[in-house]
Amino acid sequence: MTPHQSGNTARALLDAGLVTPEQLADAERTAELGAHNALEVLVDEGIVRRDDLMRTAAESVGLSYVDLTEYSVNAGAAAALPAEFARRASVLPIDWDEDELVVAVTIRQAGNIELKDDISRLTRRRVRFAVANRTDIVTKLNQIYRAEGELDDLTSNLVSNEQSADDDLDSFTEVSDEAPVVRFVNLLISQAISDRASDIHIEPTEHDLRVRYRIDGVLQDAHRSPKNIHNGVVSRLKIMAEMNIAERRIPQDGRLSVNHQGRRIDLRVATLPTVWGEKVVARILDNSNTLLGLDDLGFSAGNFERFERSFTKPYGMILATGPTGSGKSTTLYATLNLLNKPDVNVITVEDPVEYRMTGINQVQTNARAGLTFASALRSILRSDPDIILIGEIRDHETAQIAIEAALTGHLVLTTLHTNDAPSAVTRLVEMGIEPFLVGSAIDAVLAQRLCRSLCDRCREPYQPEAEELDRLGIPWDPEAGVPTLYHPGGCSKCANTGYRGRMALHEVMTVTEEIERLAVARASTDDVGRAARAQGMVTLRHDGWLKVLQGRTSIEEVLRVVV
Repeated sequence: MTPHQSGNTARALLDAGLVTPEQLADAERTAELGAHNALEVLVDEGIVRRDDLMRTAAESVGLSYVDLTEYSVNAGAAAALPAEFARRASVLPIDWDEDELVVAVTIRQAGNIELKDDISRLTRRRVRFAVANRTDIVTKLNQIYRAEGELDDLTSNLVSNEQSADDDLDSFTEVSDEAPVVRFVNLLISQAISDRASDIHIEPTEHDLRVRYRIDGVLQDAHRSPKNIHNGVVSRLKIMAEMNIAERRIPQDGRLSVNHQGRRIDLRVATLPTVWGEKVVARILDNSNTLLGLDDLGFSAGNFERFERSFTKPYGMILATGPTGSGKSTTLYATLNLLNKPDVNVITVEDPVEYRMTGINQVQTNARAGLTFASALRSILRSDPDIILIGEIRDHETAQIAIEAALTGHLVLTTLHTNDAPSAVTRLVEMGIEPFLVGSAIDAVLAQRLCRSLCDRCREPYQPEAEELDRLGIPWDPEAGVPTLYHPGGCSKCANTGYRGRMALHEVMTVTEEIERLAVARASTDDVGRAARAQGMVTLRHDGWLKVLQGRTSIEEVLRVVV
């Protein structure tokens, strides 16, 4: 925003009564000490909402303001302007107004006559500007002008450059070094990150190459290409992840890093030989997740209190259980963020190290070099640790050393694949750990699932039938009446899915004396579960129902992730 625009906007804010002269004067004094400008100070201090500021700024230059998070963009209008120009100029055609093309621009661009003329020349239409938030424009550009057009062009180039279907190494490497395949792979990764995907699946089929993204825990088709570009794409990814491109008969693992909009994003890459060729799955590891606090993970008050009692103890074992992709690592990293202080020595052993964290000693296992979980743990125990994080308990030896560490004055955080919290006790016994050691070492078990959160802009309220609530076991008070629940709707903010983002469902089982006695007696999982529930453990499904009653997710979503 230019100084002239800032002055006009400040006067408009005063005229509208959104700020007082004293507040504006204070903001101007703060701005002189190093802030960007007085208007940003007003927003940062919560005196003025950014939407109100943008609307006032737009009106001060005679334009309308549009909130793109709630606006349904006209696809025909968006198609009128070449995607390359729209991205470069950070402008977005959003609608038609009779014969005029309405284009969303930033407040800085509002008076740019040359830009308006360029858009008018390219579209052969009269152009009218509307002001929008720059971040919202960029987000909408990524949604509207998807990479499909360029991906299709690159696919055509790759197909034309493919001379034969030979599988020899020379042609394999040659294709990998070609510019089209490099751009093709980069676009796939960039689009996945922009779409908030957690995984990229590149899958050969009998007739084509299918690309799918896992967004909010659900796989969605993203792109299909001819089968004969498969070798080049896989080879390029192997080169980026430092894998052996000549080996296609066995699974491989690797890692790569990319820069996306100023952020460093790591990807964990795994290949798997299938009957139609190698499948590649890339897990996107966004390091911003390591900055999450435990209060960002959706713990209910009771579950958080139980979990906090465990991780604040100086020793003992905390197990996080659940299937792959259920957020176990994110929860443990958030816990480490809380525990990581200058007066404690925190060491992790992982395969692979998913997130880099400052102030923590992280060890990457290397089976080829003989550095397994068990051997790394032995070395860690000689390095004077206070807190140990073990990526996963996979075998008896690792479990035995972890149990012993928990019994000798260390706080041990680790993960285990079980369906629920009570199953963890019997699972360790089945792995060959003495039952009395299991009961003594484990302090708490946290079972976790991820379900999609309802989009707060388009969720639709409804009144369920009382019989349905009773049949599903949803806790409700008949005296208070049938509660209002929500269905997923669909809007531009959530890409018409009705869901945006995910939340965790938790089940926290504290290992009490009674559960310890049951472990020693080799009791069944059902017996352990009954005892835990009698002592106040909230099951995964019950935690899901509580979040349904809060309007945060839907019945269908809880049933999708919890038995």
